[in-house]
Amino acid sequence: MNGKGANEVSNALIEKLLPFKDHIHTITSDNGKEFAEHQKISRALGCDYYFAKPYHSWERGANENINGLIRRQYFPKKYSFENITNEDVMFVQNRLNPRPRKKHKFSSPREFLIAKSGLEKVAFAA
Repeated sequence: MNGKGANEVSNALIEKLLPFKDHIHTITSDNGKEFAEHQKISRALGCDYYFAKPYHSWERGANENINGLIRRQYFPKKYSFENITNEDVMFVQNRLNPRPRKKHKFSSPREFLIAKSGLEKVAFAA
């Protein structure tokens, strides 16, 4: 993405999730201003959009679990995100996405999306 403003975030989310529109029923995000265009996202994807309550990280459990893995294994808390390159992000993405998830009956996110959507090309790397 070229920025982290609401317009960039909403356009990126819509672009990445549109192929899965028929399988998305809800989206839950935190209360950051980058999600200010939540109504645009909701309309484009035909889904309900919710916001987690502040300090209720369990309302976004899968997200918080991945954040924990990223922080523990790749970028410790004191590591500045300003120093992370696109190559670093792709490396971590390619390490975490193939991992099986209990919530998906031990298939990877990619395998789960392919099984649910029937699409062979998914919106993220292997």
